[in-house]
Amino acid sequence: MARHLITSALPYINGIKHLGNMVGSMLPADVYSRYLRQRGHDVLYICATDEHGTPAELAAKERGLPVDEFCAQAHDAQKAVYDGFALAFDYFGRSSSAENRDITQHFARRLNENGFIEERAIRQVYSPADGRFLPDRYVEGTCPHCGYDKARGDQCENCTRVLDPTDLIDPRSAISGSTDLEVRETKHLFLLQSKLQHEVEEWVARHEDDWPQLASSIARKWLTEGLHDRAITRDLDWGVPVPADTWPELAAEGKVFYVWFDAPIEYIGATKEWADQDPENRDWKSWWYDVDTDVRYTEFMAKDNVPFHTVMFPATELGVREPWKKVDYVKAFNWLTYYGGKFSTSQKRGVFTDQALDILPADYWRYFLIANAPESDDSSFTWEHFTATVNKDLADTLGNFVNRVLSFSRKRFGDDVPAGGAPGEAEAKLGEEIAKLLGEYESHMETLQFRKAAAALRALWSAGNSYLEEKAPWLEIKTDKDGAALTLRTAMNLIHLYAVVSEPFIPATSAAMRGAFALTDDTATWVTADEAKSLAAVPAGTPFTVPPVLFAKLTEEDLATYKERFGGEEG
Repeated sequence: MARHLITSALPYINGIKHLGNMVGSMLPADVYSRYLRQRGHDVLYICATDEHGTPAELAAKERGLPVDEFCAQAHDAQKAVYDGFALAFDYFGRSSSAENRDITQHFARRLNENGFIEERAIRQVYSPADGRFLPDRYVEGTCPHCGYDKARGDQCENCTRVLDPTDLIDPRSAISGSTDLEVRETKHLFLLQSKLQHEVEEWVARHEDDWPQLASSIARKWLTEGLHDRAITRDLDWGVPVPADTWPELAAEGKVFYVWFDAPIEYIGATKEWADQDPENRDWKSWWYDVDTDVRYTEFMAKDNVPFHTVMFPATELGVREPWKKVDYVKAFNWLTYYGGKFSTSQKRGVFTDQALDILPADYWRYFLIANAPESDDSSFTWEHFTATVNKDLADTLGNFVNRVLSFSRKRFGDDVPAGGAPGEAEAKLGEEIAKLLGEYESHMETLQFRKAAAALRALWSAGNSYLEEKAPWLEIKTDKDGAALTLRTAMNLIHLYAVVSEPFIPATSAAMRGAFALTDDTATWVTADEAKSLAAVPAGTPFTVPPVLFAKLTEEDLATYKERFGGEEG
């Protein structure tokens, strides 16, 4: 089997992320990683906090902390939330690591040796009030393309157009708010992407037919417009320093690499961080260097990150002229909106991940977000939709099935799985249906169609309810006790099957369902079609317990409380 390298777009360090960030990269990557592990694949899932650039410096300034101290605290705070969501990273690193510094500097040296970096004098915004040159994100103003008045000097958050600070209308300093800005000359390093355009085009052409349309169309748009040489250094106090052995003058001036130059390299850096924890048993280069035929690399990201991962980072890797692993599949997502408006970290609009966990356990959120993932278009979070999904799919379809089966069986047959008679026509029909639905679920997971996978999983749960309603063991027991026992035993095997195959979506609930049965050798990682047809994983006589309610139904009072706290109107 192929080895699978999986990365999520690095979350910025400046604060806890919202639900849109979660569903746009980290959660689907976790679901896919869990599924692949269950199917027996060798998986390495890597992520990290993106700690360089102006967001870190500005957030640290707001908190009154040194930037390194702020980043350390923020990393731990983010990691705690991701642990709460049960994201099973193999490693969650930091872009400020020594490993990332060394590899980024290596990439820069190699690009320079190969003629793809050039030192240029440019005119840059300078703030006399702040006594410094202002990097792109330190300049705010009105976007010249869409008129958004809070655009940053690197990109407009509203229309996603890439900008330079001098493009902004009515610019101001993000540090002091001063509009007394000047344009002065300074020197920076430029990555000569224009010289790599043809190579990037050829590389994209070999992959774009396999990518989702969202990813391929964005990459093609950038290439059609033409790749421009871009500055890859900034005037900041925090970042990967320009190496003095190659650019002594710029190093003396304190130049650091642009965050979007070093951030993608952190995928490699974080893998080395992971390997450095156990160097005798972990080889980071086996995942990243000269492994094109051995490792399948899948990236997960929201659409605003697509240009950097399908064009800019591949250009960097190509220019290094070394056999670094390049992405095979880019899973891109549209926006998750909040009542039609954008989730926004900077504007504190929408539900943030730490708040979500304060309200309900992670599995509620994991299932809802993946079942409504913004794959083909933007999707909207509303409390009404969330409540309806939780009540219908989780509480009624799955949770109620588990509780009904186990509670009724314990009441009528005791604490062991009842025996009953041999499976009949209804059980054979059920087995065929379950095997068919399981195949659909597997197919959608293999092709990373998460909404379709969630629908197939929901159909699996519904099949159990239909079987239970058809057999009606609460009536059957009055005339055919063995028949009722068979029905309940079959339903308990469905519960075990649900526990196994639902694990990528709802891991805590799956563990609770699986733990209900005292099986002496329960090592199954997946369910084959034949096993699904036979529904015999839990034999008669197996002790079981009734777990607590898996999912509580949300009430009108809950809905009103959520809307009052977070708002529930069109954005």
